[in-house]
Amino acid sequence: MMASAHQSTLAQKFKMGGGNLMLAAPAEKSKIKLYSPEFYGVCAVGGMLSCGLTHTAVTPLDVVKCNMQIDPKKYKSIAGGFSLTAKEAGMGGLVKGWVPTLLGYSIQGAGKFGLYEFFKHYYSELAGHENAARYQTVLFLAGSASAEFFADVGLCPFEAVKVKVQTSPGFAKGLADGMPKFIQQEGVAGLWKGLTPLWGRQIPYTMMKFACFENTVQALYKYVVPKPKEQCSNNEKLGVSFAAGYIAGIFCAVVSHPADNMVSKLNSSKDATIGSIIKDMGWFNLFTRGLPLRIVMIGTLTGLQWGIYDAFKVYVGLPTTGAAAPPTEPAK
Repeated sequence: MMASAHQSTLAQKFKMGGGNLMLAAPAEKSKIKLYSPEFYGVCAVGGMLSCGLTHTAVTPLDVVKCNMQIDPKKYKSIAGGFSLTAKEAGMGGLVKGWVPTLLGYSIQGAGKFGLYEFFKHYYSELAGHENAARYQTVLFLAGSASAEFFADVGLCPFEAVKVKVQTSPGFAKGLADGMPKFIQQEGVAGLWKGLTPLWGRQIPYTMMKFACFENTVQALYKYVVPKPKEQCSNNEKLGVSFAAGYIAGIFCAVVSHPADNMVSKLNSSKDATIGSIIKDMGWFNLFTRGLPLRIVMIGTLTGLQWGIYDAFKVYVGLPTTGAAAPPTEPAK
């Protein structure tokens, strides 16, 4: 009976409309208490799905971007990078590193979103209701920075292997043979060699991603959407989430790009250091090489991530992210 009741509840969450599968409003309010352990667990699962799936989907863009950063003389343009990669390594070359990408960014996504919800609420409690409402953006920035700090520790080993597989021809086919070979060459500690520049890339990126998203959602509902959030359908709310995510992603790409170049260079060469990379590339190239492709990649990726994350929250009966100050009462 419990199984059939559960299946019935799941069936009610989706409906067919106009031949398309559309997300329906939950039949009843979610039984998941906000800011409870179950709530953070659900947010972690949503983050795992949103980051793991989207990063894996844009692996071909990532392969070309990394190679343009490592060898700009050979990979001179986006179109040329795709053509050259496919010519030299076949179509399979465009999806090299998809396994470490999927695993690494799933782990990172779980920490990024789950811990963000935790730290945002925790810092709101510390600040008090009045200060939390007044300094919302500060809380968004602090919560996201704290979450990303821990999330990157899980991502770093997989990112190191991914970049090596994607940019070093003949190094390995993927994670299964790439991880042992990487450890053999650089030791276990080498898997975290790029952690500091990864923090330099991901923490500013995530701070921009969450703070810009939250404020853009508020602005869209205030100035663009012709009705209050409470009167919008779930699909309209998810459309706002995607639009706000894409806008946030553009700013994320610009802010985090120098460190992204740094991470790619460090993981592609055993002898590379931060100082040698800056000397070799120069500050201008550090900020601009591969940036147009990364703006397209990160804008699309971030928009999809917020769309997937909020779709999952709606699916389990939770509200979409943003547009209102969170309640400060702790879960009981």
